[in-house]
Amino acid sequence: MKFRSAFLVFLVFSITHVSWSASIETIVGSGRAETRDGHALGASTNNPFGITRGPDGALWFCEYGGHTVRQMDREGNVVTVIGNGMAGYSGDGASMIRASLNKPHEIRFDSEGNLFIADKSNHVIRKVDLKLGLISTIAGTGEAGFSGDGGAANMAQLKSPHSIQFGRDGRLYIADIGNNRIRVVDLSTGLIDTLSGDGKTDATIDGEQYSQASLNGPRSIDFDLNGDLWIVLRNGNQIFRLDMRKGSIHHIAGTGQKGFEGNGGPAKLATLSGPKGIALAPNGDAYLADTESHSVRMIEASTGKIRLIAGTGERGNGPDGDPWKCGLARPHGVFLDTDGSLYIGDSENHCLRVWKP
Repeated sequence: MKFRSAFLVFLVFSITHVSWSASIETIVGSGRAETRDGHALGASTNNPFGITRGPDGALWFCEYGGHTVRQMDREGNVVTVIGNGMAGYSGDGASMIRASLNKPHEIRFDSEGNLFIADKSNHVIRKVDLKLGLISTIAGTGEAGFSGDGGAANMAQLKSPHSIQFGRDGRLYIADIGNNRIRVVDLSTGLIDTLSGDGKTDATIDGEQYSQASLNGPRSIDFDLNGDLWIVLRNGNQIFRLDMRKGSIHHIAGTGQKGFEGNGGPAKLATLSGPKGIALAPNGDAYLADTESHSVRMIEASTGKIRLIAGTGERGNGPDGDPWKCGLARPHGVFLDTDGSLYIGDSENHCLRVWKP
């Protein structure tokens, strides 16, 4: 009986967590909410959100509260690259460091090394030519609204765009959360259109055509290796996948109810709590910043189950080491590196952390 009890304890722990050897470490941030350059933990950051690896090998991230885009090089030096730190909308056609951003939410690089910014509270998507050091607006007018489908993207209206990603086709996809739509910009023509979302917040129907679906708060997007687009519904507390060949939408995770239940069980039966970030692994695993449960969770492709990989479910701040004892505070951005390390924008702890399996 003692052997059986011990085995059951091991089994429950194993299906709830990913690995006995996983660890978490703070790599950027003093914990103070300020934009201060320096070396790694001596630098400060103000609400770091989106994270990505640049073509230069540096780790790039945007500061929602600091209104900047910054980078940490391979030696751990943190430098502000874009934005003057003052909330506003200015600087197009001029130097990127002098431009004003307003709560940038996510950043991505295109195949040519240009940086794109979801400049959320300016209701625009901006492009930075890093070779020339110049910034411009490629979608949105700066005024919140919904207009412009079928026309020039820089004459169209967006409303609080949160997430951006490039598809295999080279087009730029936008989570236009304020309009409850996914929109797409053909950068070769400059034209914008709606890919999915009817503008309503009704329940999304599993298997329906995504062009006709309702999306309740599409907050974050990423593509898998099959070229399908995954959508995080922040208000709907669910995850869906767009089958880009069949034109259909499919339920992946979340019952639609808000909560922090179901770890170790089927992802479709679990509850999520205001999820806001997603990163897809080459094997199909999906990592989620489950922001309002102050945790990072993973949908396992091979089993369809959801796992807790970091956080306690309660707001906290560390300590580093055991990821299931490390408190997080409203994490937003997640980025999966080529070595399997997951970088986390632990936004309200004003730091970046790295989880290693």
